[in-house]
Amino acid sequence: MEERNVGRSGLRVSALGLGCNNFGGRLDEAASARVVHAALDHGVSLFDTADIYPMGRGGLSEEYLGRTLGGRRDEAVIATKFGMRPTGGSRAGGGSRRFIVRAVEASLRRLGTDRLDLYQLHIPDPDTPIDETLAALDDLIRAGKILYAGCSNFTGWQIAEAHFIAREIGTQRFVSAQNQWSLTHRRSEAEVLPACRRFGLGFLPFFPLDGGLLTGKYRSGAPIPEGTRMSGDSPHARKFLTAERLATADRLRALAEAGGFGLIDLAFRFLLDEPACCSVIAGASTPEQIARNAQAAEAAVPAELLDRAREITAP
Repeated sequence: MEERNVGRSGLRVSALGLGCNNFGGRLDEAASARVVHAALDHGVSLFDTADIYPMGRGGLSEEYLGRTLGGRRDEAVIATKFGMRPTGGSRAGGGSRRFIVRAVEASLRRLGTDRLDLYQLHIPDPDTPIDETLAALDDLIRAGKILYAGCSNFTGWQIAEAHFIAREIGTQRFVSAQNQWSLTHRRSEAEVLPACRRFGLGFLPFFPLDGGLLTGKYRSGAPIPEGTRMSGDSPHARKFLTAERLATADRLRALAEAGGFGLIDLAFRFLLDEPACCSVIAGASTPEQIARNAQAAEAAVPAELLDRAREITAP
């Protein structure tokens, strides 16, 4: 598995990362463990979770991941997130020193480790000055409790602000930014990706398959396959599988297959072709999905196919 540096930091991660948001939700502990071990066996080193995963039962994802890694802890780069407060959906205070100090201790305990490799602010906190957040994270780096800090769901100007304030107050800066990005959801290209390039942050796209649209499982005019997350009366299907989006996916799949690739190969290579992208964070529910994702992350899709795909989904 290819490894890349996270921005201008010395942290190296696999080109494919495992999103662990379904651990404790759709996946019980045994199923989660099978996925984690399969990921490690395929060379995946980055495991991304959060203190709020799974939604409604926050903390189980970290617990499952920590117990499963066990003696293989040093093979993994653990990236977790903090700052999204579960009670009442309030976002206030998640970036405060008080919240951070309590949150990091809880995550360390649940993960059963003495340090977090990458600690990310899950969402911007409008009620806490970013200098307070950066100073608190800097203290944790100096204490050895976290190695690097990152942000998630930031806009381009918020990334720039954090960079310049870190330089002004003399703290460690964010080394990564995590936002939604895929071949069919390209909003991050407007300002977030340019900010990452300018300020040396590694970009970690989540939802790389756009909620399942780019898996190749779903087609216009065809029934939704049984057993998929979109089957039954799924609210996800109504959101992600509209007629227009399915038509776009059909065109992309035809393009990929004409070149001898799968749609997922095209989707992953589009992301990894971006120099700022250090790892694609993709969830998986089975070892077989891990194997397919790993294959896609290494697919040598030609530049001309990528250019044609970009034309199909141009904003």
